[in-house]
Amino acid sequence: MTVDSLCAPLRAGCAGLFLALACLPALAQPPEIRREPYPPQAVGTTHTIRVIPETCAYLRGMFTTDALVPYRYGASKTREGCQPRARLVDPAKAMPSEAKGWILNDVVRIPQAGCASRMAVIRIWRKPVDTQVPLDGRGQARIYLQDAKQQAKSGTVAKLPEYAAVLEMEGRSCGAAAQG
Repeated sequence: MTVDSLCAPLRAGCAGLFLALACLPALAQPPEIRREPYPPQAVGTTHTIRVIPETCAYLRGMFTTDALVPYRYGASKTREGCQPRARLVDPAKAMPSEAKGWILNDVVRIPQAGCASRMAVIRIWRKPVDTQVPLDGRGQARIYLQDAKQQAKSGTVAKLPEYAAVLEMEGRSCGAAAQG
């Protein structure tokens, strides 16, 4: 027996193990923004979840007494003159996931005051687009008004990145609603 004949099965085993590990589905990526859970919020009190400056919007939410809809959330404009650089889309239509090219941007956890086991979890997804602008002779990205107007007329305006906020309730409800 030679050393090569003894090591061949070991090499094949290592290669097989490496390939098996490489073929495992990738674990979900952590969010781009990491944060602690928010302070507990009282039922019926509207609170800001997060500002998304690229979309010129902020998300607001509120715990309710409705067992079917224990938490409501929505978006509001930050200010009238804001020019969005991204779109906030309906998560039910977009169905964001890593498989569809979305990136988990943020996870906001909001506990319900007086009910430590109940938490609203809002996952904010971001879908980037290739917005690379060609550089001029000086290496600067320049967008000229006349060119932009021509693109708008021809319908070839660049696609905007998208954001979607998905709500998920975690934990058990507290109080009388949990009994019935």
